[in-house]
Amino acid sequence: MASYDTLITDARAFFKELDANNTRDWWQEHKSTYDTKLKAPALALLEEVCSPLAKLTDHNVTSKLFRPHHDVRFSKDKTPYNTHLHMMWQVAAGAPQNPVFFFGIGQGYVSVGAGMMGFDKPVLTNWRKMVDLDTARITGIVQQLEDQGFSLREPALKRVPPPFDKDHPAGRLLRMKGVTASREMTGKGPLPDQLLDNCRSLWPLNDLLISIAEA
Repeated sequence: MASYDTLITDARAFFKELDANNTRDWWQEHKSTYDTKLKAPALALLEEVCSPLAKLTDHNVTSKLFRPHHDVRFSKDKTPYNTHLHMMWQVAAGAPQNPVFFFGIGQGYVSVGAGMMGFDKPVLTNWRKMVDLDTARITGIVQQLEDQGFSLREPALKRVPPPFDKDHPAGRLLRMKGVTASREMTGKGPLPDQLLDNCRSLWPLNDLLISIAEA
C-alpha cells in the first residue's frame, strides 16, 4: 500500500517554490521532484480510493489527475504551471451527466467536494423542475451538508429564472447552473480514510444529482 503521509506537505512545499519561479526552465529542472513526490502518490491515491467509492455509490468510478500545465488561452494569468494539485473521481452511473468527487491541495487549502460544476442543458431543466416540485427534500439535503460545514458554490444567476416566482423558497438553488459542495478536509488517520469519510458525507448530493440527471 502506498504511503501518503507527506503528499500534502510535499505539495505545499513544491508549489511555494513554483509560485516564486513559475517558468518553464524551473519546471524542467524540478520535474523529477513533481513526478516522484506529487504525481506518483497522487495517482496511487486515486487508484486506492476508486474501489471504496464504487462500493459506496454502487457504480463504477473512474479517476483523473489534472495536468500541471496552466491553460492560458482564456486567462489573464499567463504563468505556465498551476500551483495546486487537483484530482477527481467520476461516478459512472450511466446517467446523461455524471457527478464527481474532487480533492485539491494548494498552498492555502486542502479541500474535498462533490457535485456537477455545470449542468448540461437537459439536466439544468430537470434540476429546476425537481427543485420546484420537491423543494423540501432537496433543501433538506443541502441544509444537511451545510450543517456539516460544506459550502455551496454561489449561484450563477442574480435572479430566479422564469417561470418560477421571484420569492420561491428555493430561489438560491433555482439560480444555480451547476451545484458543488466543498469544505476544508476534516478527519484523522490515513489520507484515503479521510477522503472516504468526507465522500460519505457528500454522497447524498451526488446521489440526488444522478437521480435528477436520469429524470
